[in-house]
Amino acid sequence: MGSLKDVLVVADALHAQTGHAELLAAAGGHLMVAVKGNQPKLFAQLKALPWAQVPVGDQTRDTGHGRKETRTVKAITIQTPGGLGFPHVQQAVRITRTHTIKGRTTRETAYLTVSLPAEQAQPTDLGAWARSEWHIENRLHYVRDVTLREDAHQTRTGNGPTVFATLRNTPIGYHRTNGATNIAEATRRANRRPHDLIDAVTRRNPTTQ
Repeated sequence: MGSLKDVLVVADALHAQTGHAELLAAAGGHLMVAVKGNQPKLFAQLKALPWAQVPVGDQTRDTGHGRKETRTVKAITIQTPGGLGFPHVQQAVRITRTHTIKGRTTRETAYLTVSLPAEQAQPTDLGAWARSEWHIENRLHYVRDVTLREDAHQTRTGNGPTVFATLRNTPIGYHRTNGATNIAEATRRANRRPHDLIDAVTRRNPTTQ
C-alpha cells in the first residue's frame, strides 16, 4: 500500500478488523470505523463506557418530508494505549439518532472508534464524517442490498462479487444521473420499457423517460 499520510478513512462495521487498522496506520492514515456485533468484545467495551457522565459534544436537527431527526454526538478520549481491544484507537464515539415520523419516535445508537486525537477530531467533525458515510450507505449500499437483492446473491468467490457489484452500481448511477430519487421505481419503469432505456443510453444527452 502506498502512502496515505494524514488520510482519514471512514468505514462501516465490515472494516472493524485489526488487520485493516494496522495496514492503514502503517501507510500513515487514520481510521474511523463503526463497531457492531461482528466485534462483540469491542462492542461490549464501547457500550460499557461511562457515557452518562460525558457531556454532549455536538447536536444537530433536521426536518423534512414529515420527518424529524436529532443526532447527538459524544466522544471519550482513550487515555491508555491499548485501552480498547482495537489498535490505534484515540477516541471512542457514541452517536444517537432519534427519528420522529408521523408521531412515532425511534432511536438508534451507533458506536465507533477513531484513531485521531480530540485536538484533530472534535465531536462536530466526528458527526459530519459519520453522516457522510451513512449518506453513502443509504444511497448506494442499501439500494444494492434491498432493491437489487445483493445479499441474496450466491456469488461469493473469485471476481464474481466485484463484477456483480459493478453491474449493480451502473444502473443506480445511471438512474441517479437522470434525476431518479426512487431507484426501485426507476428500475420497474426500465423493465417495462426496455427500448426506451436503450435509446436513452445511446443518446448523447440522456434524459429521464
